[in-house]
Amino acid sequence: MTGIDGKVVAITGAGSGIGEATALLLAERGARLVLGARRSERLGDLVTRIEKAGGSAVQLRTDVTRRADLQALVALAAERFGRLDVLISNAGIGTVSPLDDLRVDEWDRMVDVNIKGVLHGIGAALPVFRAQGSGHFITTASTAAFRVVPAMAVYAGTKVAVRAICEGLRQEAGDALRVTTVSPGMVDTEFAEASTNPHIRAEISQARDRIAIPPEAVARTLAFAVEQPHTVDVNEIVVRPTAQS
Repeated sequence: MTGIDGKVVAITGAGSGIGEATALLLAERGARLVLGARRSERLGDLVTRIEKAGGSAVQLRTDVTRRADLQALVALAAERFGRLDVLISNAGIGTVSPLDDLRVDEWDRMVDVNIKGVLHGIGAALPVFRAQGSGHFITTASTAAFRVVPAMAVYAGTKVAVRAICEGLRQEAGDALRVTTVSPGMVDTEFAEASTNPHIRAEISQARDRIAIPPEAVARTLAFAVEQPHTVDVNEIVVRPTAQS
């Protein structure tokens, strides 16, 4: 299937930011959506907006740290639409802080969401894609996977791991599956609010307010990968503000 119209796309982290913007754009272009996030009320509002605009979407509360939740999200796609064409693993968390803060529970949470969450999605969707003979994994990484800065050591480590996992998946995928990693830079989302270090939170918020690109810019990037012919595999895209060093 070429293009976006009619494709069944599951998105994790769909309740806000890049996930929400991507859902709205793909729905506008004719995709049928299966939306997952932890905040059910936001998902409900998003589904209502999509349906009022003439689109098609279903929702399921999804915590990507729970393997069963990803399996249920993929199963919902098959139940409601008969297949799954694209899995966008967008859920992520950035509770960034200096290592000296010793916020070990937050380190664990980033590993669970950013790394294990991606693996749970692969584990749920890969057998379905193999059985269909087609499928597309799209994963949101970060420019932190390319450049480590103070306070982001653990976060960057999780994103380096995501890039490595997705590259391994691409090499194992064969000629029927596609694998895309999108690494955004500073985006106007709720990322800063996750940090429990007030100094770091203020720094990120100020940088965001100065230079961040809107989530819609990243959504257009994801849509570009989805709409390519099945023989074209867009493997990696980095999208950042022009002003970001």
